[in-house]
Amino acid sequence: MTFSEENYLKAIYHLTVVSGSGVSTNAIAEVMETKASSVTDMLKKLAEKDLVNYKKYQGVTLTDKGKLEAKMIVRKHRLWEVFLVEKLAFSWDEVHDIAEQLEHIKSEKLINKLDDFLGNPTEDPHGDPIPNAQGLLPKIDKQLLSELAEGQKGICVGVKDTSSEFLKYLDKQGIALGSTIEILGKESFDLSLRIKVGEQHLNISNKIASNLFVKLS
Repeated sequence: MTFSEENYLKAIYHLTVVSGSGVSTNAIAEVMETKASSVTDMLKKLAEKDLVNYKKYQGVTLTDKGKLEAKMIVRKHRLWEVFLVEKLAFSWDEVHDIAEQLEHIKSEKLINKLDDFLGNPTEDPHGDPIPNAQGLLPKIDKQLLSELAEGQKGICVGVKDTSSEFLKYLDKQGIALGSTIEILGKESFDLSLRIKVGEQHLNISNKIASNLFVKLS
């Protein structure tokens, strides 16, 4: 596959995970920042390779072959992110764009050795699950911080928004994977939260809370 075909597969995979069903060409075009007509041309190519199920005016889905290929791209991306953070001391807001380049390396042997070298991690630096060599995803028990009630505590296990801006914001607030977050109060007007992280008290918006995954503690 070309780099472009791999990028489309990954985009369709992520959109499918979010929607739970077929995705539209317009949704793909928005993610890929291109025209719907260009998406249609690519979908025809991917369909010819038995990677997607595509019929005009109907949602696009990945075939079993396409889903496995997409998971292998995601696997490479997330393993490289772990490597960059753990071995090269990159911060978690720096690694996405670099991993976007490294994920296109074709060598399966290299990726499997990288996996072993890192100790076979199950999550990337943002808390997202890493598919294994067979494409199986580990199950991570998590829920959004915004769903917790006053008095509940959770350990931060992931982020929904992986943008550099959001991750830098969390760094400034002292919120990271492994942080224990306690809900001190919730405003009924805008659902903003008063929380305790470590020894500090913070006020955060519902938007922030809706982008933090926690595991109840």
